[in-house]
Amino acid sequence: MNNKEYIERGRFAPSPTGRMHLGNVFSALLSWLSIKAQGGKWVLRIEDIDPQRSRMEYADLIMSDLEWLGLTWDEGPFYQSERGEIYEAELQKLADRGMTYPCYCTRADILATQAPHESDGRVVYKGTCRNLKPGTHSGPAAIRMRVPEEGEGIVSFVDGHYGEQTVDLTTQCGDFIVRRKDGAWAYQLAVVVDDALMGITEVVRGRDLLLSSPQQIYLAKELGFAPPRFTHLPLLCNTEGQRLSKRDRSLDMGALRSRFEAEDIIGLLAYKAGLQKSPNRVTAEELVAGFDWKKIGCEDIILVEN
Repeated sequence: MNNKEYIERGRFAPSPTGRMHLGNVFSALLSWLSIKAQGGKWVLRIEDIDPQRSRMEYADLIMSDLEWLGLTWDEGPFYQSERGEIYEAELQKLADRGMTYPCYCTRADILATQAPHESDGRVVYKGTCRNLKPGTHSGPAAIRMRVPEEGEGIVSFVDGHYGEQTVDLTTQCGDFIVRRKDGAWAYQLAVVVDDALMGITEVVRGRDLLLSSPQQIYLAKELGFAPPRFTHLPLLCNTEGQRLSKRDRSLDMGALRSRFEAEDIIGLLAYKAGLQKSPNRVTAEELVAGFDWKKIGCEDIILVEN
């Protein structure tokens, strides 16, 4: 690709497991603004790889809500559920190099080996199945990606908002799943392959996914891809300090659209982000010219419902 053809490409990649809530909209808005401020294109990808929880009606609602908010996409929607053959080919490349192995551990097995590593309950897989001899186990198995030995798996990158990040994959992440035990594709593999093949140059998402970035950088490089830039943003939280989720039904788009206009919601989020001095009604398009990551704080944002 020569310089004349180069264009920045961002993406929004929601999972259709429920209606979008205000936290999802916050991520979508900042992703959209960031790429539009660079004159780039915004790609919509529906991450429907969880067959048990994904629903087409939720995907349709997500697209309806984005259009209502004025967050229109330039390419897509692309559905991960239709891209299994692509993931299979990339996984085979890793398997051929001995980079993967089957894991028969249950979640209970893994939890029993240690205390949670992170405050959100994250645990680091200890590699129980890493060196199993073929034929010693049978039944369904997840597929894990090998990370380097301790001290050799250091990944450093500069986050677009939180700055320099350094992670030891071995001690902080462990060998991670690239295909689930039920055969479904794991998030880490699918997202890395799709970002690369769709030419994504910038990924904007919540800071709760910060620890996923070094895993994705490592996996991308092992597959021969150039990883995108990562920019993480503060989380919207309820008055108890918990990040917004589908539990907060009063803040999902169904409830919000019944009470407010799109410009009200965009205005409130722009104010909370520091992009304007008051929660005045505004369109997303009107925010593009003044968008600057330096205006956005790093602390999570407490949202008080009215």
